[in-house]
Amino acid sequence: MDISAIMIPVISLGGMGLIFGGILAYASQKFAIEVDPRITAISEILPGANCGGCGFPGCSGLASAIVEGSAPVNACPVGGPEIAKKIAEIMGVEAEESVRKVARVICNGDAQNCKEKFEYFGIQDCKAAAMVAGGSKSCAYGCLGLGTCVNVCQFDAIEITDGKIARIIPENCTACGKCIEVCPKQVIHFVPYEQDVVVDCNNEEKGKAVKEKCNVGCIGCQLCVKACPFDAMEFSNNLAKINYEKCTNCMLCAEKCPTKAIYANFEKRKKAEIISENCIGCTICSKQCPVNAIEGELKQVHKVLEDKCIGCGVCAEKCPKKTIKMV
Repeated sequence: MDISAIMIPVISLGGMGLIFGGILAYASQKFAIEVDPRITAISEILPGANCGGCGFPGCSGLASAIVEGSAPVNACPVGGPEIAKKIAEIMGVEAEESVRKVARVICNGDAQNCKEKFEYFGIQDCKAAAMVAGGSKSCAYGCLGLGTCVNVCQFDAIEITDGKIARIIPENCTACGKCIEVCPKQVIHFVPYEQDVVVDCNNEEKGKAVKEKCNVGCIGCQLCVKACPFDAMEFSNNLAKINYEKCTNCMLCAEKCPTKAIYANFEKRKKAEIISENCIGCTICSKQCPVNAIEGELKQVHKVLEDKCIGCGVCAEKCPKKTIKMV
């Protein structure tokens, strides 16, 4: 056997491989696109959920956008304030304070409270059901409860209740917005995570039409608007709405609502308490209290009337000696 007939092709191929490898190595260095190290650093900090809630194609896309200046440092809804602070340090800027938000199903019309127009036997999908006469629910604005939002949620933050209505678990929600995008009834909205009072109705019909369909719908009586001492309740399109920037979670609106269309977590309601030994009797708290729940004369220790206190916290905020605490 002629060894040279075997070795020459092997050596030739090996030599060509080395030559082409060298050319490729040179080209990769010569034409390499430099990546801003801040993009890599930010990508490593981001949670890697790639949920698209920020509006960019994945976490790497958001990292590039932040470095380019087309996205703020707090653009990641999953990471929240902690991640925003770390990114701000990398970018050498101040992280703007942002309120954590979560998705919420603005509907309380479950099987017990809201009537059905017919019994639906089709595909168990809200979009498909909505194509059949707007869905089986008599309220055209209500949650259909077939779980389309559940299927797109990557964080196990949505469940279907026994009353066949979607409910979001705030602790698990990352505000990625996927559920909002797929809901055919636009019944899912963002609300502040710390918000303890929410109007749980999306129906823009007039009161009589609402009452005929749902026991817990907003009937547009505006008692909540009149009761709110902070002008936080607004009314438009036959529906009460809360201005979260003004709301103090005092829960007066929920107390006044005759149909219980306004949810309030009364277990978290606070009361003002005056530390008597520090009170100088300046009367600022009593003057600022919107419900006259504080009494006391000038230069005398003041007292909170527990039966009147709504827990709005205005007195604690205004007290110059910080002698009032909310408990």
